[in-house]
Order: sequence, then C-alpha cells, then structure tokens
Amino acid sequence: MAFNNDLLEIKTLKALQASGYKTKLIQQELRDNLIEKLKNKEKVFEGIWGYEDTVIPDVERAILSMHHINLLGLRGQAKTRIARLMVNLLDEYIPVVAGSELNDDPFEPLSRYAQDLIAEKGGETPIDWLHKSERYNEKLATPDVSVADLIGDVDPIKAAALKLPYSDERVIHFGLIPRSNRCIFVINELPDLQARIQVALFNILQEGDIQIRGFKLRLPLDIQFVFTANPEDYTNRGSIVTPLKDRIDSQIVTHYPKSIEIGRQITAQEIHVKPEQEEIAVDEILKDLVERIAVVARESEYVDAKSGVSARMTISAYENLLSAAERRALLNGENGVQTRVSDIYGAIPAINGKIELVYEGEVEGPVYVAQSLVGKAIRSEFLNYFPDPEKAKKDKKAKNPYKEIVSWFAAGNEIDLINDHAGNEYAARLKTIDGLSELVEELHPEASADAKLFLMEFALHGLAEFSLISKQNLDDSIHFKDLLDNLFDPNKYLSGEEGDDELY
Repeated sequence: MAFNNDLLEIKTLKALQASGYKTKLIQQELRDNLIEKLKNKEKVFEGIWGYEDTVIPDVERAILSMHHINLLGLRGQAKTRIARLMVNLLDEYIPVVAGSELNDDPFEPLSRYAQDLIAEKGGETPIDWLHKSERYNEKLATPDVSVADLIGDVDPIKAAALKLPYSDERVIHFGLIPRSNRCIFVINELPDLQARIQVALFNILQEGDIQIRGFKLRLPLDIQFVFTANPEDYTNRGSIVTPLKDRIDSQIVTHYPKSIEIGRQITAQEIHVKPEQEEIAVDEILKDLVERIAVVARESEYVDAKSGVSARMTISAYENLLSAAERRALLNGENGVQTRVSDIYGAIPAINGKIELVYEGEVEGPVYVAQSLVGKAIRSEFLNYFPDPEKAKKDKKAKNPYKEIVSWFAAGNEIDLINDHAGNEYAARLKTIDGLSELVEELHPEASADAKLFLMEFALHGLAEFSLISKQNLDDSIHFKDLLDNLFDPNKYLSGEEGDDELY
C-alpha cells in the first residue's frame, strides 16, 4: 500500500491517535505488502537471477506464512542479498517514540524510557518517523560474539551516571536484537555462533522475552529474523543447535546458477566496469568461457565441493580479463582494444582467490589447478564452435578439418603469442599458421574480422586441449608447437620420414 506522506507531519502521540493510524506486526506488514505486489504482478526481488522458480517462491511462501527464515546454501548464492531486499516489502515509514532506543511503538511501548515518557507527557509525547532503510540490521556470526552483543548487559557507566542501583532495569544496555525491534534482523553464518549464544535466542524467537544478568524482562519484541548458513559449517565449524533450528519456521535451500546464461546475467549485473574499460570489446565466447570455468570448478576433483565456488569468482575473473586487455592497450597506445583468449589466463589470480582446494589440489598447487580449470573450460566451449577433433580423427572417410594446422606444427613450426603484443603483430602471427584462417572462414564466414582473429586463437587453444598440438603457458606468452616434438626428432618431419597421416 502507498504510504500517505501527510502522516509525516504528525509529531505528537495525540495527533497520531487522531489520524486513525494503526500499527502492524512486522511480519504482517511484510505479508500485506507482498500480497499487494503479487496482485500487481510486481517483481519483489530485483536483481536475483536463476531463483524465479525455486528459491524466490519459497521465500514468498515463508513471508506469507509469517515465518522466520533460514537461507541454507554455499557461499556466493545471494543469501544476504535476498535478506536485504526484503526491506522493500516494509512500509515506507513507521512512527516511533522519539528518542527510544527500541523503536517503541507509540501505542504499545516496550522500553522503560518510552513508558515513562508517555506517562509524563501523555498526548504530547513526541513522535519520530523511521524510514524502512533504517529498519534492517545485520550481524556476522563469529566465535567471539557474546550474549551482551546480541541481547544486552548491565552498564556500570550508565548506573554511575544516573546514580541508579544495579537492581534498576534502567542500567541495562540493550544489544543488537532488542535494538532491532520492529526491524528485519539478519544473522549471517549462524552455525559459527557458539552453542550457548544460540541458546540465548530460544525465548526471543518463541516467547519474546529476554533475560539479562538476572533481569527477566517481558519484551514482546517484534522482529523478522532471517538467518543464513553454509552447509559446510555443519561439519567444519559448528552446527545449528536442534532446539533453535526447530524454532526457525522455514529453511530454504539456495543453489548456484543452473545455466551459463543465468551466470552471465549475474556477472554482467555485478561487475564493476571502469569508465576507461567501457570500449573494450569482449567476445561472446569469452563471456561464456568465464562462466564455464565456474561450472568446471564446481565439478573438479581438486576443488572442495562442500565449500563451493562463489559467483564472486566469475565477477572477479571478468574484471581481471578486462584489465588484462586494458593493460595491453596502454602499453601499445591502442584504442578500441579487443580481448583475446589468452587474456583469460590473466584472471588466474581471481580464480586462485575464490576456490578452496582439497589435499590433491594443494599438492598440485593453485596455479596448476587454475590453469587446468581454464583448459577444461576451453575444451568444453570449443565443441560449441568447432567440430569434435576426436570424431574427426576417427572418421576416415571425411576430410579432417584440422589436418593442415596440425601438419604445419608437425613440420617443426612453432608460434609464441606474446601477452602484450600489439593487435597487428598478434594478427600477423596467427595468419602464418597454415589452414587456421581457412578453418575459421569455412565454419564462421559471417564473423567480423576481429571475431575471426579471436576464433583463430580459440582454435589453437582447443586443439591443444584435445592433444593435437602442444601448449605451454610461459610468463609472458603462450607457446604452441607440435605435440610430438619431445618424442621425435623434428627433422624427421621436415625430411618426410614420418608422414603427417600418422597423426590421424
């Protein structure tokens, strides 16, 4: 429902009562506004991709049920973002007793401060209006979080300043949860909270009362709780204690993007493209390749599947990709620079920082694992644009489209694609390889000149991944040569002692 801005002129309790304004519980507020949005066919969770038929309906059902929610999933699955977007389902403003630390409802005050103020001033009690953006609080659960942080504690400084005995409840300093009254309160990574701290949440969730240093306060707090948890935490760092889990009404399982297209939408939305990088052209294949790396990583025997591979990996990798192309353009004084397949190797630091390796991966080393993931992604994407080399090799009747290229390398030719070479040098080197430009021209005649150069390099990387030629990642370049160079004397190829047909 649209908020009536005239209400913001109300500054006293008497005027608020005269307006006929009625307060709601926050869960009722969320429910009513969600109903309105659903009826109007409005999108509730903007910017969340791939959850339209899975997670989002579950969240909406939980809100309609007026449930506390636990979002369970691996890292980088938009759990916190979903919680933050729930703010959009709150009313624009709500009235609170001015100066109250618990966002007291003027009609049903909780705190001693608000109760005393209303008793003293009556209808002249001052009213403030709290915007929905201020009704969201978030706490990352860490092992050092205390009951005092979340619930509260006795404040000796307050007792001394107000000259109050410790038996007076006004000496209490309230923690984050009571201060989040009438708000959405999120605890991220719930299993990281120590069990004794989790126990302190029982009564707040169920009965609405809290206990601080012997003070048993009946505070029917009005809070929408949202928790997030990583399944890894259930075994590695802690668990959600059973009685607390029982008090969380809906547990919703999140997931990674189920397609490359959805992954691309997420990456495109989240990347930070600097103004100077806006003119960098990124081939569609490269965009798919970045997402494919994440898919391959999630299936890799070197990567800890329980930890997951965050969507943040593709975002950081894409940003590194742009920076690799930008750096080359700056070194060569070029404008309108094009990204290259080899630029993906400039994203290896981003990949290294976003994956957790199992023991076998640690033995191999993070750089090797990252290069292996890139290679597998190239191999997979290659088949979307070029014939399968393995099938071409077995089909003796059809002309093998790669024979001329492989023969060129088998004749002892080698090529270095230098990372920082200018565009004209890059193109010239690729065009020296027999059969490469003809292959791309035959399969992709409609492609632009820049796209054809990209496809030529992509073909080399793909043939290397299918073990038809050799590829070596050097510090400043990628070196391609004959696969059998180390097994046979190259002079044999030059003299014709080993026929090219032996390769097929």
